Order: sequence, then structure tokens, then C-alpha cells
Amino acid sequence: MFITPLEPAFHDTDALGHINNTRLPAWFEQGRTELFRLFTPDLDPRKWRLILARLDVEFLAELHYGARVEIRTWLTRLGKSSFTVTQEAWQHGRCCARGHTVMVHYDHGEKRARPIEGELRAALEEHLQTPAEVEA
Repeated sequence: MFITPLEPAFHDTDALGHINNTRLPAWFEQGRTELFRLFTPDLDPRKWRLILARLDVEFLAELHYGARVEIRTWLTRLGKSSFTVTQEAWQHGRCCARGHTVMVHYDHGEKRARPIEGELRAALEEHLQTPAEVEA
């Protein structure tokens, strides 16, 4: 599991005084940075080997400005060329949002999915967890 601490900025809030729902996809993307490094260690976009195929976010509780948020990131599925990333945003010991992202190992030059094999697969398997493992 990757853990990314974030400090919400004032501009992340909305007129209701809590974190705007549009911020969670961006925060979840930031939480996937170390996962991205498994594919592109220097994060050079010219060497990028991923595409995002699906993203959903479930809002469970309000998040607020002035308190650290922890983004927890792990894999819940690893297929031949795609995988599902599950993420949660925690604040004050409470899970406030959960998201699932389907990513595809992709060759942008050939415009097609690539198999996840060898050392890359092994590295991803280290972050593959079942729901029971996450709750423990």
C-alpha cells in the first residue's frame, strides 16, 4: 500500500466550507504517483506507459480544510494488461472517500494495450490486496 499525506489548501474548499468534490480525483491521482514510478521511474511524460480507462469516486463523509488528509492506494485487481487501483481519503481517523481507477499498460506509439509481465508484474503484485487485508 502507498500512503500519501496531503495538506488541503484553502482553494480546495467550496462555498459550503468543505473540500470540493472535484478535488478528490486530483488527490487520488497524486496518490498514484509512486505507482506511476513502477512504469515510468522518472515520470517523463514522453515515456508514459499508462492510460486511465475508468474512474469512480464514492463520497462517504465531508473533508475539511485545516487538517491533513491521508490518501491510501493499493491494487485490488491485476489483469493481463490492466489493473484496478483502489484508493481512500482519510481524515481524523475516518474514511471520507473511496475511489476505483482502472489503468491500462499502454503503448502510445502503437495505440494498443501491452501485457504486464516480468518484474513489472512482480512489483505490482506487492501492492495487490484483498479487502480483508486492507481492513486488518
